[in-house]
Amino acid sequence: MGQENQSVVAEFCFSDFPQFENGSLLLFVPLLFIYVFIIVGNFTIFSAVRLDTRLHNPMYNFISIFSFLEIWYTTATIPKMLSNLISERKTISFIGCLLQMYFFHSLGVTEALVLTLMAIDRYVAICNPLRYAVIMTPRLCAQLSTGSCVFGFLMLLPEIVWISTLPFCGPNQIHQLFCDFEPVLRLACTDTSMILVEDVIHAIFILTSVSIISLSYLRIITVILRIPSGESRQKAFSTCAAHVTVFLLFFGSVALTYLHFSVAFPPLLDKATALMFAVLAPLFNPIIYSLRNKDMKDAIRRVLGFQEGSMPLVANESSHTPVQRHISVNFKC
Repeated sequence: MGQENQSVVAEFCFSDFPQFENGSLLLFVPLLFIYVFIIVGNFTIFSAVRLDTRLHNPMYNFISIFSFLEIWYTTATIPKMLSNLISERKTISFIGCLLQMYFFHSLGVTEALVLTLMAIDRYVAICNPLRYAVIMTPRLCAQLSTGSCVFGFLMLLPEIVWISTLPFCGPNQIHQLFCDFEPVLRLACTDTSMILVEDVIHAIFILTSVSIISLSYLRIITVILRIPSGESRQKAFSTCAAHVTVFLLFFGSVALTYLHFSVAFPPLLDKATALMFAVLAPLFNPIIYSLRNKDMKDAIRRVLGFQEGSMPLVANESSHTPVQRHISVNFKC
């Protein structure tokens, strides 16, 4: 009878957002600008790859998928953040909170898998270029991409279903910028030690992805060091540095947020890592991965109706063998 008399939480309140009169508008404007930039930048990249047949290869296909995922990944959290900054009631329904957690983390897992596929693609193209076209076939790329999405959305489903069965009887104050596992589970009126099992599963997944990507880049760097041309070697290193930056930004924030287990971080550090994970990493990804890429910029110009810059790409492709084109694509992407 005691549990039956307890009130059931129907919504959660984000308690750490400032009130509108306390300067939240100063945070609303830059966050809105960042969100618009992320959406426009990633949609432009996705459209350019899909509409320009010259970019129809595995590397750019993975980039377009990653950009598409980034649109929905940020949409899962940032619009609600913007709403909380200007609303008097900074709340979210119980179902809305579960859906936000599910889509945010499912899309994040899928992105991590796509990043892993991109590292493997570079490894095959640079370290085994003669067999690249045989290994990375369009069918295999489609299967890998589909499998990443299916796995990403199935992996988090048991955890979300389990959380939906937990009793929440108050308080309902979430001390985070969006609904996340640990802040929500702290509010459950029951033992949630079972979440440690999920933490171990998440840790294994994160460490496996990091290991595969790290080993791929180490092997790529080893091959680059053997390139006789200093200019080509410098260009390759510059490109690898850009990719490693995104890799460290994404997985670094993931590790800080989800691999500290029972270690308590200061609240400000928790929010800073969450902000980097949910906002800053997606902000830099379009710039680092694609908008700094000459072929991508040429494709965007062609899609927008500007033809300058398109001819050098044709001349470059026609003057190289298929194997050289595969290596060139990976150095430039």
